[in-house]
Amino acid sequence: MTLDLLEKLESKIQNAVDSIALLQMEVEDLKEDKIGLASKNDLLQAENMKLADEHLQWQSRLSALVGKIEQAECML
Repeated sequence: MTLDLLEKLESKIQNAVDSIALLQMEVEDLKEDKIGLASKNDLLQAENMKLADEHLQWQSRLSALVGKIEQAECML
């Protein structure tokens, strides 16, 4: 009977070891994904800042054009 209990314990320990190994692999995969996503996030934030700057430039140019049109209308 003691041998049977030791075999059950050994089986449970092996299952635990296997589960831990799988979880460690999953953790490594998630760490790699996190690094990739952080890099992608940095690129997207830089692009967003660039687009926001371009938007402000266009807005400024359009405001200047509208101002010129309004001045031209006042002269008529």
